[in-house]
Amino acid sequence: MVIIMSIPSLAELISLKGKRSLITGAAAGIGRAIALRFAEADSDLVLVDINMEGLKQVKQEIREKYGVDTEIYRVDLAVKKEIDNLWRQLEGREPDILVNNAGIYLFRDFLEVDEDLLEKTLAINLKAVFWMCQHMIRRRIDKGGVIINVGSIEAVLPFAKGLVHYDASKAGVMALTRALAREYGRKGFRINAVVPGGIITPGTEKLKREAILKLKIDIIKTGMNFMQRLPLGRMGDPDEVARIVLVLASDLASYVHGALIPVDGGFLSA
Repeated sequence: MVIIMSIPSLAELISLKGKRSLITGAAAGIGRAIALRFAEADSDLVLVDINMEGLKQVKQEIREKYGVDTEIYRVDLAVKKEIDNLWRQLEGREPDILVNNAGIYLFRDFLEVDEDLLEKTLAINLKAVFWMCQHMIRRRIDKGGVIINVGSIEAVLPFAKGLVHYDASKAGVMALTRALAREYGRKGFRINAVVPGGIITPGTEKLKREAILKLKIDIIKTGMNFMQRLPLGRMGDPDEVARIVLVLASDLASYVHGALIPVDGGFLSA
């Protein structure tokens, strides 16, 4: 007897209908772009950021364009108690999909990095991802789910000066991703990371303006060298990262697990 399995349509594979997605750092940049794409795919949303005003604007934009259910929470991800409180508020309606996108990058010469800067960078970029993943897996240990973490090409191939602390934090995120994938794949979780390259965001635009206005020659030179090395010859748009995150969140990527996927215009290949 031949068993014929039905093949889902493309629309069914990409749809997030009936799923709830939690996205951190959703007030601007890549996080905002991910929220918009997930809303278009019909996911209910839980958006988290320290910038409540930005969250309100994103929520309004989503309401006007897509009309999906959106909850917003102001959370300082550097504070574990606030992360714990967020998950208490979500008890009984935990997300099916978790996207750990929030992160900070503050330039500082390695020899001038103090304890406060290192702790803040690790707390937001790495420890918060650790605690968010722990909550997600603990709450859904019998259900499984999807986790997508955001790394950085800087952690794979350090290029810019003054980001040693940032590079270390993002390398930790990618190691965490692969370790969790190894341990929890058989529990029904799919866990992957995207590794963005040079993306135009409010943060990178602010950095560019400050470098020009304050004549920060090292940063200007690094930017020029980066562009010369970049095979596509241009910076990326946040939506170009969001599209890949959407694929990883959906059933299009049902057999993708423990992967680190660059979205970098070919930088790492050059």
